[in-house]
Amino acid sequence: MTYLSRVRINPLRAASRTLLANPRALHGAVVAGTPDAAPGDRILWRLDTDHPRRPMLLVLTPSKPDWTHIVEQAGWPDADGEHYAIRDYSPLLAQLAVGREFAFRLKASPVQNTSKPDKASPQRTKTAAELRHRSFRMAHRTAAQQLNWFLERTQRWGFTIPAARTDSPAPGLEPAANIPADSQPAREVRITDRSRSTFTKPGTRAPVTLTTATFEGHLRITDPGLLQAALLGGIGPSKAYGCGLLTLAPLPTGHR
Repeated sequence: MTYLSRVRINPLRAASRTLLANPRALHGAVVAGTPDAAPGDRILWRLDTDHPRRPMLLVLTPSKPDWTHIVEQAGWPDADGEHYAIRDYSPLLAQLAVGREFAFRLKASPVQNTSKPDKASPQRTKTAAELRHRSFRMAHRTAAQQLNWFLERTQRWGFTIPAARTDSPAPGLEPAANIPADSQPAREVRITDRSRSTFTKPGTRAPVTLTTATFEGHLRITDPGLLQAALLGGIGPSKAYGCGLLTLAPLPTGHR
């Protein structure tokens, strides 16, 4: 059975600052809360910071977790209220059907594989040469590249992004007849956050650089099986560092 958890984080505590600043440290805390996870089980997580004074950790686990250690170290252990919530994921999976629409959020690490990177560090070049790699994995850094990366892959994840809904232009503001219509209409998706962070892994000197983009919008299901696989298995690389967790929610009123 799969579970989706939501854990409140207190950003003013010393332990919290470590977790919030280092995806590797937060990954360790997540793994520590899932003692029954078997080797190879996929654990997905995402840190949502919409409210800077109350960041929220979301975690998808294949077994029921215990987040007491995070509450004690990085939460409000003595405060009233719900410190964390754990919900069975099965009811959501049961709702997946062709044509159904949901609001979504995804934090991902958009990348491309290329044999001739524009800028490759000497260490990266040396490693590729030694191991005879045919390509480099390079992060997309511009918002346009990141959005294209996302839109080009939605079909393989079992959904499409509907065209954006817009009102008719006011009188006098219609486009001129000689201006061709955009061949790529705007879609119901936007990038709400972009970040680039650097941290180190134990036993290594070379830093890890993580470039991420958070996508939010409205999706329409085309293949429930593929979408379920994306929900449970994650999307894109860097899943251990808080990327890949796609979450769904009912559409706001007016979008149905």
